[in-house]
Amino acid sequence: MAKTPDAPENLARDPIIPFVKPEKEEDMSASERINTFIQRNRRAILIAAAVIVVALVGFIAGLSIRDALRAKAIKEAEALGARYEELRNFLTDQSKEKEAEDLARDISAFAATHRGYAGARGYDLLAALHAEKKDWENAEKAWTSAAGAGAGTYLAPIFFFNAAVAAEEQGKTQEAIELYAKAQSDLFPEASRAQFQIGRLEEGRGNQDAALQAYREIINKWPNDAVWTNLAQSRIITLSLKPKQDGE
Repeated sequence: MAKTPDAPENLARDPIIPFVKPEKEEDMSASERINTFIQRNRRAILIAAAVIVVALVGFIAGLSIRDALRAKAIKEAEALGARYEELRNFLTDQSKEKEAEDLARDISAFAATHRGYAGARGYDLLAALHAEKKDWENAEKAWTSAAGAGAGTYLAPIFFFNAAVAAEEQGKTQEAIELYAKAQSDLFPEASRAQFQIGRLEEGRGNQDAALQAYREIINKWPNDAVWTNLAQSRIITLSLKPKQDGE
């Protein structure tokens, strides 16, 4: 049997591919780890990104709709305000009674379905309408509702103050005192005035100690107030010189 000759030296052979041991994760750089993670989880990442984009678009659309509704509500409130101003000087005129009732109904319906500035403005208009007709009970209720609708804004203490005035007109001293107390906010520039009303009411019903305490609180809280602090000091001097009556 013939011996197979050795393969010539220049015979093409399969190249020898060296074995390369794969790197362990701990041997990878941070960028390589991130790339590996993305490759392994690219489907989940794409889905999550799509969800975020949809949520973001929905959020932006929601804000746009809310702003549009708010602008619409404010426009409606100002339209009601314009109607009130047209009727303001004729609210006690019998020939305008039906028109005034229609306005009060429209304002009530609007205020009951809105919050924030628009709702507060609606209740304020309703209160003013009642006040012009000397209906102090309903004026107080409407201004209190206005303060609730505008809670947290600079409007709330103004409405509480007006509600306190309406309560006073009804002879409801304790309720007026409580409302004047609610009107005292850092957002309200007339807070010292509201506190002075508390002292005045306490003095008026014979509570000398409570009146003095109320006046002293003005001096402590608003020492730089040019009007109400001076008036409070004057009342303190007057009450201090006045002998207490029996039962005080």
